[in-house]
Amino acid sequence: MRRLIQFVRRTFSNIEKSEEETVMYIIAGLGNPTSQYERTRHNVGFDTIDEIANEYHILMNEAKFRSVCGIGMIGGQKVLLMKPQTYMNNSGEAIGAALHFYKLDPSSELLVVYDDISLEPGNLRIRQKGSAGGHNGIKSIIAHAGTQEFARIKIGVGAKPQGWDLADHVLSRFPKEERKAVQEAMKDAVAAVSMIAAGDVAHAMNCYNKKKK
Repeated sequence: MRRLIQFVRRTFSNIEKSEEETVMYIIAGLGNPTSQYERTRHNVGFDTIDEIANEYHILMNEAKFRSVCGIGMIGGQKVLLMKPQTYMNNSGEAIGAALHFYKLDPSSELLVVYDDISLEPGNLRIRQKGSAGGHNGIKSIIAHAGTQEFARIKIGVGAKPQGWDLADHVLSRFPKEERKAVQEAMKDAVAAVSMIAAGDVAHAMNCYNKKKK
């Protein structure tokens, strides 16, 4: 019933938009632009979006909402994939603009993928809502979306080594074995997004919130 109400609301509120301009769900991966940050721990959100785009044959060839974007079908929904180019700490500016344009409800029509230092590489956690937990990108999204009730996939990048600065850690690249584990976690994230976009976050949590050794 909630899905039906949301569909009717969008249909009338977006009547001035063409079919090409309307999406029903946003999946955003967090990271920093430019080659300097490619494949760093902080950019696993970007990397996961690339994997999702490849799996679902979505071209990431549009520039809108200060993001690299692509539109396609996932889980029966017309989805906007986003890689905000605002730098991590201002991710909410891009995502908030997209939510406003498409008149979407973040509590049921937004999924954010990002790095988590509290999880070991290879582990992921799917949540329906939650605080920022010290993550500046999530802080920005909460501020611009006006809520912390949105789905997220957190991909483990490992805790910072003793004596390291946190920024140096998250902007570092993975050693070979850790990168392999992270690639497996991203595969799980790709499989989970179809369930989440279809509205079954609980099922995705049951399937993929398992600690890996």
